[in-house]
Amino acid sequence: MRKRLVDVLRNKGIKDQRVLDAISRIARHQFIDDSAFMELAYQDIAFPIGCGQTISQPYTVAFQTELLELRPRMKVLEIGTGSGYQTAVLCSLECKVFSIERHKPLYLRTKERLSQMGYRPTLSHGDGFKGLPKEGPFDRVLVTCGAPWVPEDLLGQLKVGGVLVIPVGEGDEQRMLRMERTEAGTFRTDDRGAFRFVPMLQDKVG
Repeated sequence: MRKRLVDVLRNKGIKDQRVLDAISRIARHQFIDDSAFMELAYQDIAFPIGCGQTISQPYTVAFQTELLELRPRMKVLEIGTGSGYQTAVLCSLECKVFSIERHKPLYLRTKERLSQMGYRPTLSHGDGFKGLPKEGPFDRVLVTCGAPWVPEDLLGQLKVGGVLVIPVGEGDEQRMLRMERTEAGTFRTDDRGAFRFVPMLQDKVG
């Protein structure tokens, strides 16, 4: 089933073989709590995971990951841990991963899940808009929820040459932006198309 999923992603335009290999290695069904969805775990669709959140469809995970252009040992900040599926993909690509989740039940459940699966990211419960200034700067920042704007704190925690991938928009649809820090305070921005995400909320840690 994982091989078929990889074939679907390749046919949809994912070219980075390391990303496809990571998707192939990870058992997506282990990130879905509701057994009613188990048979659909390797289809290219999103699922609810509680707290009003979703596990993104595999194409979205692969697309965002490909935009990051990751290399081993890069320091990566993820905003929106959710089920931990995207976190596991980043870990599988040999990155040093830091991830923030604002929902306490998801944070606790995912922390236990990833530990049991052998992944060792640094997980935090908090406000993703603020990032993790004590752990920065980061080579890459990935936002996995729809931001109403680009948080200045996240831009400030990027290294020169670093990349932020973030879906931005206040409606039902967001634009996927890839922002590269070319020098202090200056960013080159590319728009990579329309996507749909659950909203990123400020000061709503629970």
